[in-house]
Amino acid sequence: MNTMDVALICRALGDANRLQIVQMLSDGEKCGCKLLEKFEITQPTLSHHMKILCECGLVETRKEGKWSYYSLHCETFSAFKKFIEGFSCCKGKEEEA
Repeated sequence: MNTMDVALICRALGDANRLQIVQMLSDGEKCGCKLLEKFEITQPTLSHHMKILCECGLVETRKEGKWSYYSLHCETFSAFKKFIEGFSCCKGKEEEA
C-alpha cells in the first residue's frame, strides 16, 4: 500500500461518523438502513459518508433490491493496518510486552 492510499484512508477516517461506521462494520456486513438508525443524519448524508469510505477502498457495497449493504474490504483494511503497524516511536528499542 502506498502513502497516497494511506492518506486517503486517513482522510476518510478523520470524520467521527465515518470512523464510527467502520467500527460498526467491523462486526460484519450492515444494511445502510441499519447504519442510518444509529446516526442523527439524513440518508443523503449517509450516502456521502459511504461514498468516501468506498472510494478509498476501505468499504465495499453490494445492492440487494433497493437496499445497499456495506462491509469492510478486508484486503484494504489489512494492508492499511500493516502499514500503520510499521510505525514505531521507539526506534532501536525493543517493545515491552
